[in-house]
This record gives sequence, structure tokens and C-alpha cells, in this order.
Amino acid sequence: MAVSRKKKIIIGVSALVVLVLVIVISVVATRKDEPEVTTVKVDVRPELKSTVTASGEVRPVRYIKLTSEVPGRILEIYVNPGDIVKQNQALVRVDPTQLQSSQEAQWAATQASINDVSNARNAVASAQQGLAVTDAAVASARQQVIAQQTAVDRANVDLNAAQRELKRTTELIEKGVASRFDYDAAHDRYDQTKIALETAKSNLESQKLAVKEAQERGNQQRAAIKEAQTGIKSSEMRASQQQAFLRGQSSQREKATQYSPLPGVVADIPTRVGEFAVSQLSSTPLMTIADMSTINVEVNVDETEISVVDVGQQAKVKVDALGDKEIVAVVTQKNPLAVAKSDTTGGLNNRVNVQEAKEFKVTLELKDLPDDIRDKLRPGMSSTATITTRTKTNVIAVPLQAIVEKAPPAPSPGPSLASSAPTPVSDKAKDQKGVYILDKDNKVKFLEVTTGITGESDIEIISGLPAGTEVITGPSRVLKALKVGDKVKKQTRKPDANANSGGGS
Repeated sequence: MAVSRKKKIIIGVSALVVLVLVIVISVVATRKDEPEVTTVKVDVRPELKSTVTASGEVRPVRYIKLTSEVPGRILEIYVNPGDIVKQNQALVRVDPTQLQSSQEAQWAATQASINDVSNARNAVASAQQGLAVTDAAVASARQQVIAQQTAVDRANVDLNAAQRELKRTTELIEKGVASRFDYDAAHDRYDQTKIALETAKSNLESQKLAVKEAQERGNQQRAAIKEAQTGIKSSEMRASQQQAFLRGQSSQREKATQYSPLPGVVADIPTRVGEFAVSQLSSTPLMTIADMSTINVEVNVDETEISVVDVGQQAKVKVDALGDKEIVAVVTQKNPLAVAKSDTTGGLNNRVNVQEAKEFKVTLELKDLPDDIRDKLRPGMSSTATITTRTKTNVIAVPLQAIVEKAPPAPSPGPSLASSAPTPVSDKAKDQKGVYILDKDNKVKFLEVTTGITGESDIEIISGLPAGTEVITGPSRVLKALKVGDKVKKQTRKPDANANSGGGS
């Protein structure tokens, strides 16, 4: 059945009325449903800290990977992982049998070389005695030469006297004064003195020859002494060498038992009794000893925050194993070389993707550690450090969630052609940073501010916001939806005076 024109008009009017009612009700409901916001009164904070938080691990200042200095099978391990050890405390003992055999063999070689030294010294003493005898023989021979020379001189005198007598007797015989008997007697005396002179000369030559022979024997003895003395030096050098070898073998034998080179804690024992220890190989350590007298924490600081971290800054460290216990620390070293987060070794030779996040190693020394805390710390424990990078006093600060960033108002279009040109990227206006406040009618107003350091939950206001002003802090979903001029309901909360420690930069 077709609907009449009148009914159509009635239906249309009814629908329009219903639509108008719905719109009116929606507007009224919207006006009455004003958003609720939280406000806080801004006061001057006595202190605000800017901090950097980074995680890492506990590391001792010194630790040694103890390796065996001598080869051998491990017989005993005297400590367990986690034990606290003193310096020079026995740790590991390897089988000393082979070392003892080497030491005994070297001792025998040393004794033989010492005997060689004694023999060489005896040879020198014997040669010196022979030289003394030879020198005495030379002196005696020289005395005999002197005596024989005297005999030669006397024989010369006698020969001259006999020769004069024979001449005189010859002259007397020619004159007929002397007899033939006197002549023969003078001639016999002359011959006898002549023979005596020849004999004396012969004896003198014999004694001179005896002196030369004695001198040659003396020279031979001196040469023998020098040779024996050289033998002593050689024997002493060999003995010293053998003694050095013996000391080395004795030292090697003593090293069969390894002692702790420093006081600390046993961090790791990768070896077991019965295994063979290979000497001088750092890849197979017997155990790791960590000196826990001074303890560091190494943390990884993100590259975006490393610029505000400096040596000497104070920090608080929490070790996971100790719960919420905070330990005072100070930054002692900042590594200038960045490493990728995926890199476990670091170093200039390790090149990584430039798009990968980087970190810097920062070392902190734990201070004022009580003994009960020190005894609980172990190398490798996970830790978190909160480094105070900057501290300001008497500052105006607002909660971080109160800060709003909004785009600047668009410039009004101008008639000039220059306004139609594209704006360079560097000339684009930055977002405005500010806070929302309420006027006397509870309507939202935007106040642009300049911010300073950032704490854990607050941020410093350098300019643009006087103390005593109430700012809107949230909730964030409402804050993001607010617009200038919106009317809101206010809920006031007191500022947290203790929220001044840092977590930002």
C-alpha cells in the first residue's frame, strides 16, 4: 500500500526532530563532561640531580690466571671456587717425580764440576811448587857461575905468573945461570896453570848452561801454572753454570706446588685432579685469583649519554645479588673507544655497522665497603650504576609529564612571491616546549618555557615559569588531547620534594 504524501511529511519531520534532540543532548552532555586533570604547584627545589644509569658487572682491580710453571699431572687442589685465599697460600700441587730426577742429575753434574775445580787448583799448587824448586836451582846455578868465574880469574893469574917465571928461567938458561932442571920445572908449572885455566873456563861454561836449563825449566813451570790457572777459571765457570742449572732445577721442583701470588678470592678452577698441566700456556689456566681489596664496577654507557660522564663523578651502585643495597662509587676511568653493543671484545680492529648502537666502557671504584659487603661480592656479579653527572640547588622544576611539545603556529600567508618559496629544513621552526596552566575560569593556557637538566622524574625550568604557578601534569592521555581554551576539572596534588635524583642527562 503506498504511503500518502502527508504521512511522508510526518515521518520526515519526526526524524528531523529526533536528530535535533540527539544533537542537543550530545552537546549538553559534552559540555557537562569536562575532562579531569591533575595540577601541581611549582616550588623551588633545594636540589636537582641529573644522572646516567648504566648496567655492567663487578670486576676486581687485579686478577691473575694462574698457570703451571712446570709440566706434570695434577695431584692435589687445595681450594674450591669462592674460597678466600691469602698470599703465598698453597693452591695446587703437580707430580714432582720427574722434576726431582732432573734435580738429582743436575746435582751430580754440579758436584763433578766442583771436583774439577779442586783438581785444577791442586795442579796450580803443584806447578807453583815445581817453580819454586826450579827458581832455587837457578839461584844455585848462578852462584856456581860466580864461583867458576872466580876460578877462571885465579887460573888466569896463575897462568900469567907461570908464564913470567918460564920467561925469566929461559933468559937465565941462555946466560948459563939457571939449570935445565929449573927450566923444566917452570915449563911444567906453566902447562899446569894453562890446563887449570882451560878447566875453569870449561866449568864456567857448564855452569852457565846449567843456569839456562834451570831458567827454561822455570819458564815451563810458569807456563804450566798459567795453564793450570786457566783451567781453574774454566772449571769455575763450568761449576757456576752447573750450579745455576741446579738452582733452576731446584726452583722448578719447588714450583711443583703453586702458591697464591696475591690475596683474594678463587674465581674459577677449570682444571681437575688427574689432568696434565702444561706449563707456560695461558690458554689452560689452573685457576683464576681475583684481588678483592679494591673492587671496580665496569658499566656500559650509551653513546648518547657518554658526553656528560666524567672521571671523578659520584655514583650509587646496586649489585643484583645484594638486593636494594646501594654502594658509594666514583668514576675512575672513561674508555675513549666505542664498541658496538653486540661486540664483546672491542678494539680498533673491530669495525661494526655504523647504524648499530654504540657503548663506552666506564669504570667505577667502590668506596667505603664494609667487610660484610666486600666478602659477598664476587667477580662477574651483575650491577647497575647511577652516575650523578650534574647537581643544581635552588631550582624551579616540574614533573617530566608536565612538559608539552607542540608545533609552532603557522605563519600567516603574505602577498609577496617570496612567501610561496619552500622553507629550508634548517630554517624550519622548532617545536615549542612548554606547560599547560589554568586561568581563573579553569581554562587551559599554554606557557612556553626553557628547560635545563633532567632528573629522574623532574626537569629544571630555566625561564618562562615563575615559582608558585600551578601546572597541569596529567593524566598523559588527557594532556595530549588538551587544547588551549579547553575547560577542565582540576585535581591538585602536592609536589614530591624527594623526587630530585636523576635518571636522565
